[in-house]
Amino acid sequence: MTTRDSTSSDSDVHHHHHHHHSRSIPGEIPIPHGPPGDHDSDDYFVAGVTPDERRIFSHVTRPDDSYTPDGIYWADLPWAKRVGFVSKVDREAAAEEIRTIGSMVKKDPLSPLSWYFRHAVIPGAGLGLEGYVLFSIGNLEPLFKQVWPECWDTNEVCSQNWIASVTYLEIIGIMVGQLFVGVIGDWVGRRWGLIQDAVIMLIGLLMLTASWGLTMEGWVICYAWSLFFYSLGVGGEYPITATSSLESAVTAGRLSTKEDRLHRGRRVTTAFLMQGWGQFVNQVLLIVLLVIFNGGSGSPPYSSSAAQYAFRLSFAFPAIGTAWLAYYRTWRMPQASKQLSEAKSKSNVTGYDLTALRYCFTHFGGRLIATAGTWFCNDVFFYGNKLFQGQFIKVISSNPHSLMTTWTWNLVNITVSLAGYYLASLLIDNKLYGRKMMQQVGFFMCFLMFVIPAFNYEYYTSPAGIHAFQAMYFISSFFNQFGPNSVTFLIAGEVFPTPIRATAHGFSACLGKAGALLASVLYNYIDNQTKFYVVPWFGLAGMLLTWLFLPDTTGLDLKEQERRWNYIRQGKTDEYHGVAVNPAHLSVWERMCGIGKTYDPELDWKAKIEDMRAEWENVQAARGPKETEGEDHGMPDDGEFSQDIHNYFKRSSPQKMRSDGVLSEKIAVDEIVSSK
Repeated sequence: MTTRDSTSSDSDVHHHHHHHHSRSIPGEIPIPHGPPGDHDSDDYFVAGVTPDERRIFSHVTRPDDSYTPDGIYWADLPWAKRVGFVSKVDREAAAEEIRTIGSMVKKDPLSPLSWYFRHAVIPGAGLGLEGYVLFSIGNLEPLFKQVWPECWDTNEVCSQNWIASVTYLEIIGIMVGQLFVGVIGDWVGRRWGLIQDAVIMLIGLLMLTASWGLTMEGWVICYAWSLFFYSLGVGGEYPITATSSLESAVTAGRLSTKEDRLHRGRRVTTAFLMQGWGQFVNQVLLIVLLVIFNGGSGSPPYSSSAAQYAFRLSFAFPAIGTAWLAYYRTWRMPQASKQLSEAKSKSNVTGYDLTALRYCFTHFGGRLIATAGTWFCNDVFFYGNKLFQGQFIKVISSNPHSLMTTWTWNLVNITVSLAGYYLASLLIDNKLYGRKMMQQVGFFMCFLMFVIPAFNYEYYTSPAGIHAFQAMYFISSFFNQFGPNSVTFLIAGEVFPTPIRATAHGFSACLGKAGALLASVLYNYIDNQTKFYVVPWFGLAGMLLTWLFLPDTTGLDLKEQERRWNYIRQGKTDEYHGVAVNPAHLSVWERMCGIGKTYDPELDWKAKIEDMRAEWENVQAARGPKETEGEDHGMPDDGEFSQDIHNYFKRSSPQKMRSDGVLSEKIAVDEIVSSK
């Protein structure tokens, strides 16, 4: 196997291969460049690429869902043409999916449901449990306040600090989990992280179900620490669910698939939106439990035994689900760490990739600002959203003190956000709207919905304006999901390379939760109108950070990002010319830093074929001489190289030439270059 020293040798070798071809295969003449300015055809008929090469490599290097028949990348098309091309690809993909669903239904009417269960519910089950339990804490507090006011409300028995620390410990637990499991996910592997989370959450739920104390305050303390322990597992769910669903079975193969390019965002978002379903189930279950145990009525007063049953059972049910999840992840998900271990073996790393971490700050620093900063802004909203609710319930409801009133409105709000989650997963991969636009629009709408009532608070909280106030509440919920909440979760893993993906995601999520912590501490000290003055500016800040620092990865092949990463890893940053540095996939900040200057489709085409050759030589070397000697039935069955590509590399490979008794020009060229 030969090594490559520098790009110059690459391109020389290239020309050598082309000449070699035109010698050995009659009738193949390198095509000269088209006339200057004739870009449509010119881009594709790369200088010195034979028709044979174009036939062999075009479907691999220029797939038709991203490139026009002329070989132009979709993001390089003028706007009108881009709209046409993208819509056509999307229409065809949608039609194909509908046909597939149709034939699945014919065979078995329930099969789409079981497909959805496998591909969305199970990957998102951990986040579903997370949404369930975390929201139950917020839902249970008003119940505790009514049943044990001396502890939770008037603070006669329990100190106010311990009551407040229930929320704080929960958020801090999540933050620790996000950071810690993010690092574990990249160090030990995704699979270990997945199993460990499920086990921690299971133990945490059992602790919550059984939390007890000799005094009231003792119980609150026990409850708070159980919650902290549970939250460690919850925090870990964020980086692990995001990275493992990004790298799921579809992309476990080396060749990226069309499915991945067109629907990767949707796959991650459908796992994430289980969080919304978790909240939904929790709310319904609490309403049902309370009515059952409170003698069939949902209105106060609530007996302490009803409260005990409702809260303990509401933790016991998800414990059953979590036990099943722990089983599933341990025995049914053996492949979860496959892509990570491949990435590590490529850069010869065992354990934690510290170099990758260092490069993350030097090469992707702007992206970290985008993913962590926007998540921070979003969580202030996510918690701020509750501000509206108490206000309009007081005015609208005939019985504002009944928990049922609060809980029923909560249910309506969760349903609205679920609509937002689903719309997000439908549009997140749309190249004309996509992640970056969705996040900016979402932030802007949240900003508007909070800033309008802030400056006319009296009117909107009065009976006259209350319906507008309520509408703004639901719109802000909708755009929080159909915007920053869904997008931050996806991009925090997506814009980073595999070896540090979980760490970067965990770090971003952790900073995000710091926003939640800020909100929960701040809200203890300022009145409602002031909260409305404070919150909207985070929407504006989030929108600005998104615009400046967030690259748009919609429609970008993650395999390209890994390729760019390999170049960075070898210290050849400027030699990467592929679409991962296409200005359309870079942030404004990265473009200002000049990263997009190296984008060059023609050079990239040559480099791609060279990279594939190196990979092919690796495969051949691994197979040993025996298999390569035989006729082509020794063809790789792993589907990495088609028969054509295999034969092409075989014809032009140095080993082959040496066996013909001809000194390899490739080696000669390499020697000349290195002797310079």
